[in-house]
Amino acid sequence: MRVLVTGASGLIGTALCARLAAGGHDVVRVLHRPSVAPFTGPPPILLDMANALRAQDWIPHLAGADAVVNCAGVLQDSVRENTQHVHTGGASALFAACEQANVKKVIHFSAIGVDRQQPSAFSASKLAGDEALMARDLNWVILRPSVVLGRPAFGASALFRGLAALPLLPVMPDTGRLQVVQLDDVISTVLFFLRPDSPSRLALELAGPEALSMNKVVACYRHWFGWNSAREFILPNWAAAILYRVGDAAARLGWRPPMRSNAAKEIERGAVGDPQPWIAETGIQPSSLATALSLNPATVQERWFAGLYVVKPAIFVVLPFFWIMTGVISLTTGWRSGVELLIDTAVGALAGPAVVAGALADMIVGALIAWRPTGRLGLFGAIALSLFYAIAGSILRPELWNEPLGPLMKILPILVLHFVALAVLEER
Repeated sequence: MRVLVTGASGLIGTALCARLAAGGHDVVRVLHRPSVAPFTGPPPILLDMANALRAQDWIPHLAGADAVVNCAGVLQDSVRENTQHVHTGGASALFAACEQANVKKVIHFSAIGVDRQQPSAFSASKLAGDEALMARDLNWVILRPSVVLGRPAFGASALFRGLAALPLLPVMPDTGRLQVVQLDDVISTVLFFLRPDSPSRLALELAGPEALSMNKVVACYRHWFGWNSAREFILPNWAAAILYRVGDAAARLGWRPPMRSNAAKEIERGAVGDPQPWIAETGIQPSSLATALSLNPATVQERWFAGLYVVKPAIFVVLPFFWIMTGVISLTTGWRSGVELLIDTAVGALAGPAVVAGALADMIVGALIAWRPTGRLGLFGAIALSLFYAIAGSILRPELWNEPLGPLMKILPILVLHFVALAVLEER
């Protein structure tokens, strides 16, 4: 078959495309931005669902397609994402295009429970997309998975690994139970419904066999890592609210933290459902989390990732703060010290302008690191600036290498931290 897959760089989309390609299918991947992930098939189509709001935007890409699988989704509105446009506007345009292009088979990913409650823009827009598909003359299947976990460290799979690495586990208040479902079971379900003889025009909840609390899910991952149980404490509501607001602020800078206000609303209602209709239709017996983890023993790479998960946001808070505040201090309380440091050197006549230039360069680098789309550029700029300061300092004031507080010596760990930041910058 020729299958067009939207959201092809996400957790479900990536795994699905790999399975389809391995099965000999012709896979047309739709991405909203370029991906470095290798793929044996043809180059992807770069098309952002948030901007593809007309059927005409999709029809050229549906030529020869036998089926469409819509895996596109975003958690919350931000500077880079729009739930209404992706889940409703773009999805509706895609479904209309499928009807016009006579692509009858459409499999659409929604979310569990959206037909019962819509506490956020995420679930409300998901439901609107479901209804748009149901109104079309298509052989549609709507899959509403619970929290999807798999071997790839992405989304919830990454979050639970990171939480499992904490020796003291903060438990968010007012969280519902989760019937987590395994990625392999989800992919097998899609492959089942892509068969020509499969049923259609039905909506199914994909839920695991157990309803677990979030701390129980984390405990399963700690056991998988081979670690003892963590001490738990329930975060006060005010502390949880601050964390969610910090996540919202990070999203406005282009980052994609899992803890945002939409997530708070969604986890409060939980992610539980009835898997029996799914089992009856497909014959797939969903795996429990413990069983799935036991089949894939944790590796040292898994433990590294878990340990770095909570370190990464700390790095990308500290580095912008360091560079911006260095510039601010140079222009304010540290002005005299900066000028005096240069006054007796070869650039003494330009001491004032040099301090201003350095301070502005520091603040620009910090701002670039803080803004996710320019983060990589900012890190390379910071490395270049650090090397310049080390070389210039060695020429102009070599005695600073021998100072008790080591002002030039400290450039070395700063450089290393920037290379660590580059290594963990990628989100997918």
